[in-house]
Amino acid sequence: MTVEEYNISVDNYSDGIYRFILRNIKNKDTARDIVQDSYEKLWRKLSQVNYEKVKSYLFTTAYHTMIDYIRKERKTQDIDNTDINLLFHSRQYTDVQEVLHEALDKLPEIQRSVILLRDYEGYSYQEIGEITGLNESQVKVYIYRGRIFLKSYIGKLEYIL
Repeated sequence: MTVEEYNISVDNYSDGIYRFILRNIKNKDTARDIVQDSYEKLWRKLSQVNYEKVKSYLFTTAYHTMIDYIRKERKTQDIDNTDINLLFHSRQYTDVQEVLHEALDKLPEIQRSVILLRDYEGYSYQEIGEITGLNESQVKVYIYRGRIFLKSYIGKLEYIL
């Protein structure tokens, strides 16, 4: 990979990586740091990374850097120990996006990450597996479980509209 291709990858992918990380950790400064760390790691391996696979490399690196950050800064929350009444809502909303973001925040980290990669970034199951280190069937299971939770959390559409 050349320096010119590196600069093109910054222009093409940095915003998408930033959105993905920000959606998961909700801290702008930390998200910027993770994106910068990802590009720094790419710079160190510039000669080893093929330009055609740079997007996957960057998302994989950013994902693993984010997981390291989460493990370091937060304790893992076990959904089984959470009060089940906190996982559902009965309020009426007019902002569907607000409800969806609230529901996404309730998901475990891995389910949120795979759903964001699939539905927000448009990656295939195989690409998500490469990014997260999961096999394709695990990715499908996490997406399925996450979507089931989102559906039950959001409830009927008439409550939102």
